[in-house]
Amino acid sequence: MPASGPTVRLPDAAWRETPELRTLVGTFAAGGAQVRFVGGCVRDTLAGRPVKDVDIATPLLPAEVTAILRAAGLKVVPTGIAHGTVTAVVNRHPFEITTLRRDVDTDGRHAVVAFTADWRADAARRDFTMNALSATPDGRVFDYFDGCADLAAGRVRFVGPASDRITEDYLRILRFFRFFAHYGRPPPDAEAVAACRGLAAHLSALSAERVRDETLKLLAAPDPSAAWRLMAETGVAREILGEDGDWVRLARLVAIEGEADPIRRLAALVADAATLPGLAARLKLTNADRDRLLAIAAAGRPDGLPRDAAEARRMAYALGREDLGRQMVRDGLLLAAAGAADPGPLLALRRALDGWTVPRFALAGRDAVGLGLRVGPQVGRVLRAVEDWWVAGGFAAGRDECLDELKRRIAAPNGGDAGAGRTDGL
Repeated sequence: MPASGPTVRLPDAAWRETPELRTLVGTFAAGGAQVRFVGGCVRDTLAGRPVKDVDIATPLLPAEVTAILRAAGLKVVPTGIAHGTVTAVVNRHPFEITTLRRDVDTDGRHAVVAFTADWRADAARRDFTMNALSATPDGRVFDYFDGCADLAAGRVRFVGPASDRITEDYLRILRFFRFFAHYGRPPPDAEAVAACRGLAAHLSALSAERVRDETLKLLAAPDPSAAWRLMAETGVAREILGEDGDWVRLARLVAIEGEADPIRRLAALVADAATLPGLAARLKLTNADRDRLLAIAAAGRPDGLPRDAAEARRMAYALGREDLGRQMVRDGLLLAAAGAADPGPLLALRRALDGWTVPRFALAGRDAVGLGLRVGPQVGRVLRAVEDWWVAGGFAAGRDECLDELKRRIAAPNGGDAGAGRTDGL
């Protein structure tokens, strides 16, 4: 990684060469406007990481930006005029362009801003030094607060006094731990940790949605366990979960899971599964995430674990069609393995589900009716009986065998519930 200083240049990266970005940059250059890339795209390019979004800043006011873009025939969407942001759309690719700003007033949740032409002032209002970087289209990096050195060292450090940055927006407490999980290396910045500890109680003033989003982003890090342990030590975790969280089980889960899954990791953190519905409500999880969180915890209970591969497959079938049930059982086995003294047997059961597709039962109501049963409740009952037979046999029977079993049950005494249910006169 380049050293900090005026000679730092942005490495070549695919995102810098896209025709859409070239068109946009060329449009501003033709209009005599100064622009720079800011924030995450600069940070991640210097760190050799993939870039998701390209944000652009300029001293121009939103009206001036809009005029230049429209004069070039580009679509402009006023996505955040009050905060100086417009979105340019080039060949269906959106780019946010924001006027340089400085904070006039903050209350820990929101900021009142004023526009400025001072690049350093704009950088000074950002949270961390590694996020205060900017770069010109030709690749010159501007680093006002030693963000390059901090990025290279894995040092997540606030711009200026940590307590000042946090009191501007208390969500920055969680952002500190999230960035430490994704970019940091121990030891953590002592000033930042002390400020987070002292101001943790203010997290309760934030909206549940902001806390939820930041927490799930943190848990999506390759290994968030060290960051979560630090959150527990500073009292921050208790503000989120209502408890410190089992970071040891989280670390064990990370070691065996293979792929990051924030919802599964959240389930691993919570010691008492009975508290999960309340947590899901407090964090305002989506219905899908809430249901999955509760299902993973239920599937991972010791009294609900399968004893062998056949039972694991039966459970997967019972929990849902397609891949949903299989994934729920696999998640439950992972969660249980993370808390087990010997995770080997549970992981072996999980592997038994790898590559296995939950099958579909081959029969339907029309098959029973076609064999003489009158439409009614008895059709469902006899089909369920055949389906249970098919499941108990390890899903091995094909459609023809299932039809034979259906015929046998209908022909048996009281087949299909009662002879009165037949329509063939037998």
